[in-house]
Amino acid sequence: QVQLVESGGGLVQAGGSLRLSCVASGRTFSSYAMGWFRRPPGKEREFVASISGSGGTTYYADSVKGRFTISRDNAKNTVYLQMNSLKPEDTAVYLCAASWVVIPRSPRECQYWGQGTQVTVSS
Repeated sequence: QVQLVESGGGLVQAGGSLRLSCVASGRTFSSYAMGWFRRPPGKEREFVASISGSGGTTYYADSVKGRFTISRDNAKNTVYLQMNSLKPEDTAVYLCAASWVVIPRSPRECQYWGQGTQVTVSS
């Protein structure tokens, strides 16, 4: 069993930056690929970014390429999402997720989920 807890969300103006963190329980953190997903108001979850267990491979949604960076520190059981040049359309609940099988690019590929943290970007 893996428990995930996100933090770092908040209210920010367009063009600003935030860094989200996701702390995982357990001692096999490096065995999991990790992903960030988001749920905009009234919409389903969508893929944002993901990273392999070692950190050597990353994927990004086209909508965030060049603006967001995913990273991890396995010694701290933590995954980060650095978000720069934020836009109002980035407003969503951001969720951390873990996959035992693949580097996820779909919510269906993740076995564990955090509760989410709200990110609101004002114009």
